Order: sequence, then structure tokens, then C-alpha cells
Amino acid sequence: MIVFLDVDGTYAHHGVVPQVHVQAVRDARARGHRVLLCTGRPMSMLSPALLAAGFDGVVASAGAYVEIDGCVLKDVRFPAQLAARTVQVLDEHDAAYVLEAPDRLLGPPGVRVRADRAFAALQADREPRAGRLDFLDALEARDDLSEASFGKVTVLVSRTPIVELGRAVGPGVATITSSIPGMGTSSGEIYLADIHKALGAQLAAEHLGHSRESAVAVGDGLNDVELLAWAGTGVAVDGAPPAVLAAADRVAPGPERGGIALLFGELGLVPR
Repeated sequence: MIVFLDVDGTYAHHGVVPQVHVQAVRDARARGHRVLLCTGRPMSMLSPALLAAGFDGVVASAGAYVEIDGCVLKDVRFPAQLAARTVQVLDEHDAAYVLEAPDRLLGPPGVRVRADRAFAALQADREPRAGRLDFLDALEARDDLSEASFGKVTVLVSRTPIVELGRAVGPGVATITSSIPGMGTSSGEIYLADIHKALGAQLAAEHLGHSRESAVAVGDGLNDVELLAWAGTGVAVDGAPPAVLAAADRVAPGPERGGIALLFGELGLVPR
């Protein structure tokens, strides 16, 4: 089988990977199964800790980037004019945002401070810092981002709902609200409208000689809907939004309960 694992809320809990998940991935690969991460994060936000189990490849940036065994199969960026228009709209609406590329994270001056303030307003016990804002440590702030190259945008803080920001940018982009509890409708992601995880997963599966029928996909967010519907076995994480549950064939516990390890055992990918 070939397995595609979402990261946040699926493989990792608040950015921290349970050891039972690490071992499950290693055991499944040792038995000849292919295991890949399939995440909304860009490669530049995948830390060594998240990759420590060892994977056959990564579908990143919600399908815009695919890398198998160190070989880049896909790296789709915003066209230059659309990228410049996106940055213009974000600046006009005084948004705190991160432009995500495989090799770097870019943002306007002050984005770290504004993001810290936003997360500080959330309950500390519900949103611990681990895995939450650490990626901002690698952020490169620039005064002029009009010529930046990126595949996706994360809006951390905005006075304008993310849906309205997308409309202001115009055709070619789509939006999704943040999955972090308490962040509201003014944070989320802006991405290319014709990109989603299933397209990246299909490319990776074909490259590795697998059909969609042999694919298992696990996820918990709205950007996983197409992925779960595409896979032969789509698995939603318990507590996922209704649209995610509706796209899935079965449900697994969350990472705080070692859900990936339990699922791998039930599917016969590892010994029970």
C-alpha cells in the first residue's frame, strides 16, 4: 500500500509527533509499504523532528509541491502577476502574512510580533507554543515583497475575513479559514484555485507505481477533502469537520491518542 499522512492534527499534535507514530511509520516501511507526508505546510516548514521517522516522499504546500526520494516532481508557484496582486491586496488590508516557498518563508516587517500577539490571546493550554509559531523563527522579513516567488500564503492576522481577501485578489485563487481554534474567519490560507492535495498524491502514487485503489489517505482538515475522496481508503480523524468525515471511508483517533499507530494495525500495515 501507499499511505499519505496529513501533518497537523493527524500525524502531529500541536507540531509534536507521538513516538508511537514514528515507530508505526518505520514499521510500515520496513514491511514494504510506502509512506508519505501530505501536508499544507511547505517544505521550509517541515522540521527535522517532523521528518525523523523517514518517509518515501512529501506532498507539500497542499499539493503544489511533490518530492520523492529527493527528486522534485512538482513545484508550482503563483504566476508573477497574481503573486504581486496577492501581496498588494494583503498589504492594503494590513494583513500579517507568510509567503510560503519550498526553500524559504517571507513576510512583511512586524509579522512575528503581530502573530505572537494573536496567539497570546488564545488559551495557553489549548494552543501550546510547541509547533505553533516556531516556524516564524526562520521567517525572512522584507519591506518589498512585490516580486516574491511562493506557492501558498498563510494569513495570520487580518482585519478582513479571509474569504473577502480572496475575492479582492480575484480569479485564480481560493481560500480556506484557519483550522486553529479561536483564530476566527480572518486567518487562513490563500492558494491557487486549481491546486489540491489529491493532485499531488496522484502524481506521487503514479511515480511510485501505485494506483489510487492501493492508497490510504489520512487527514483532519478541509484541505484534505479531495485527498480522502481520491484515495481507495480515505480516513478522517475523529472530530474533523463534517465535510471531511463525509469524504472518508472510516474514522481514526487523533494523534493525542496514537491514532496513526492504531490505524496501521487495523489495516495490517504493521503487526497489531
